[in-house]
Amino acid sequence: MRDTTAASADQGGATTLSALHPDIIESHVLTRLDGPSLGSVACCSATLRHISSSDNLWSDICHSTWPSTASERLSHLISTFPDGGARAFFSHAFSVLAADRRLTHSSNPPPELISAVDIRYKDKLIFTKVQETETLSGWFRCSPFRIDLLEPKDVVPTPIKHPEGDEACAETTNEMSLSWILIDPIGRRAVNLSSQKPVAVQRHWLTGEVQVRYASILAGGQGHVQCGIVVTCGGSESGEMHVREVSLEIEDMDGTHLTGKDSLVFLQGALEGKNGTGKYRVQEGHRRYKAYMEMKRERKERKLRREGALDMFCVAFGVAALVGLCCFLWCR
Repeated sequence: MRDTTAASADQGGATTLSALHPDIIESHVLTRLDGPSLGSVACCSATLRHISSSDNLWSDICHSTWPSTASERLSHLISTFPDGGARAFFSHAFSVLAADRRLTHSSNPPPELISAVDIRYKDKLIFTKVQETETLSGWFRCSPFRIDLLEPKDVVPTPIKHPEGDEACAETTNEMSLSWILIDPIGRRAVNLSSQKPVAVQRHWLTGEVQVRYASILAGGQGHVQCGIVVTCGGSESGEMHVREVSLEIEDMDGTHLTGKDSLVFLQGALEGKNGTGKYRVQEGHRRYKAYMEMKRERKERKLRREGALDMFCVAFGVAALVGLCCFLWCR
């Protein structure tokens, strides 16, 4: 697309895009586009780039893509993001973490984190929440890192019928999509920690509760960690699923949950630097999770082999010591 369209044979002239009032283009054309499409249109011409930079356009797109961002505090915060306001925020939150991203230490860890979470089923919103988490207290830094969005007795009803059987469970939960945007309100940075679609689903054989896992794999100087988001759903008397738990945790390759202090190092690294494209978020999320689980399996096997070799050495040493003691007593 260019500013000037092809000449019309009937009219014998050319129609320019500038002939249309910018308000018409913005309100009747660009408002019908999603974020990636609007970004593509902005690359077509100088006129469209100027019109597409409207913060109102990008704010509406952010609110429709992630309803949790429509809260008063987040709306104001998003508008202050450097290099584009709502457009910059969309770029941060829509992109996938770069696969080769490593931790940086250009600034102090954020004193507060804001979580903007949205869960959909077949594109219908079933859960949305904004939660603030302080990161300065000794309790946060020394305790295992965990962000819970629901109290133990809270439940969120959904229109989803409780599935019977593992196959039906997998088909049902595959229609659920989740976005967990973590925001640094001081540094004006954001990152989406979710794989969007589930990477694993487990159904408890006794209670029938379904655990749906979303994940991002974060890289650091000490290896990789899994940033896991677990949504636990249980059945109700009416036969529908209720959301009973939505939580975020970070664990290393040995399955040990990181403390708040250690988790901040990885989250700070995730918030800083450039991201990859968000076009293949689902496929990339599954690929990285499978690669991480394979590394975890190989690590466990190596550990078992080392422990087995150490056990054999201890047994051999014990036998040798016993034989030596017997020989010493016999010689006496």
